[in-house]
Amino acid sequence: MTTQNVHTLPAKARTTIFSLNGVLWVLQVLWGFFFAGSGFGKVLLADAALYEAAPRAVAWYAAVPQPLIVFIGVVEVLGGIGLILPALTRVRPALTPLAAAGLALTMVLAAGFHLLRGEFALVPANVVLGVVSGFVAVGRWNLRPVAAAPLTTPRLLKALAVVAVIVLLTFAPTWYTMTHAQF
Repeated sequence: MTTQNVHTLPAKARTTIFSLNGVLWVLQVLWGFFFAGSGFGKVLLADAALYEAAPRAVAWYAAVPQPLIVFIGVVEVLGGIGLILPALTRVRPALTPLAAAGLALTMVLAAGFHLLRGEFALVPANVVLGVVSGFVAVGRWNLRPVAAAPLTTPRLLKALAVVAVIVLLTFAPTWYTMTHAQF
């Protein structure tokens, strides 16, 4: 559908065409950046000195072995990137709803962990993150899937730009904060 055709449609039809896809993209980008940044912070805990200091900032880290925290971090980083890049490049876009479903499962497990520890104040964040991740999974799997297409130079450049922005806006500040802040 061309831009000219879209503008001749009634307002309700224009909204219907773009609203769900637009909402899904906004959520994918926001959740992708959030999980990539949050996960990268956990990946940095592979450093023994950072892991030792971390429970002073986040109490539940003391109850989880270092390799498990790092594994959760890797899952979150890959899931966050998976929310954006496969759909953006259209290379294996079915990975996007799988990434969203994996992040939803991670949040269900996190909520259960916090409930068992009596950390009730942390559960609502897990629920919101998990529900929205589940919504993205359903939205991209059933409601507005992204069609696969050959990788083109413009999509590759967009993907590289997104990776650069993730590194600059999430990884770099997270690394700086964790390596220079006193917990």
